[in-house]
Amino acid sequence: MSDKDWALFKQKLHTKSGINLNDYKPAQMQRRIGNMMSRHGASGYLDFFSKLEANPKLYKDFIDFLTINVTEFFRTPEKFDELEKRVVPDLLKQSAKLSIWSAGCSIGAEPYSLAIMLNELTPHIKHRILATDLDVEMLAKAKQGSYTANELKNIPPARLKKYFAQADGLATISDDIKARIDFQRHNLLVDKFETGFDLILCRNVVIYFTEEAKEGLYRRFFAALKPGGVLFVGGTEAILNFREIGFNHYLPFFYRKPL
Repeated sequence: MSDKDWALFKQKLHTKSGINLNDYKPAQMQRRIGNMMSRHGASGYLDFFSKLEANPKLYKDFIDFLTINVTEFFRTPEKFDELEKRVVPDLLKQSAKLSIWSAGCSIGAEPYSLAIMLNELTPHIKHRILATDLDVEMLAKAKQGSYTANELKNIPPARLKKYFAQADGLATISDDIKARIDFQRHNLLVDKFETGFDLILCRNVVIYFTEEAKEGLYRRFFAALKPGGVLFVGGTEAILNFREIGFNHYLPFFYRKPL
């Protein structure tokens, strides 16, 4: 498969989806896409793109595959424990009402986890939680708010009973918690960022981004935070040059913008 075909495939995909594969590590992305192409009998990148255009389900599956929509409530529970017991209480000392952004929210498990946590910590205050993702199909699922047992495995039974209604093998989150989330489509690599956030979560999103794309993203997150605000990243996404960007190290995988 030629470099020319790969370049044309990237161009066509960018036009169709808004996803710019130039911001992703080429070797890893070509390997992942190549595996999917083999499964669907594509002879090359352009043949595969023709299949994507002809088959809406395959196209949806491909976008899901690219955007790595794997998530669950309170993912990495020990880090959420730190968030609940230390990070958020520290932020509440600065501001009674928090502005939070869940970037790359997928099916909504992360922002709903935040809303549940905040309801427990500050039951009479409604904080702002912005939840964004590139994938409109994932956002639709997030707004629906219905989940399988596996997606809910980290939720203690008392919280599960309090915040979810069970029916037909799914658990649907309460309307009160749903109303606390502002879901929006957003491309992290292209679209403008809001500012004034106390907390930004971007976890398990940038794993295939180039180093240049990551650094640009983290600098934009830094600018989007209030002084004293915190960026929370995934367990394989430590920011090695956090001091150069301007952050202080706060806790493992938590970075703070100086006051």
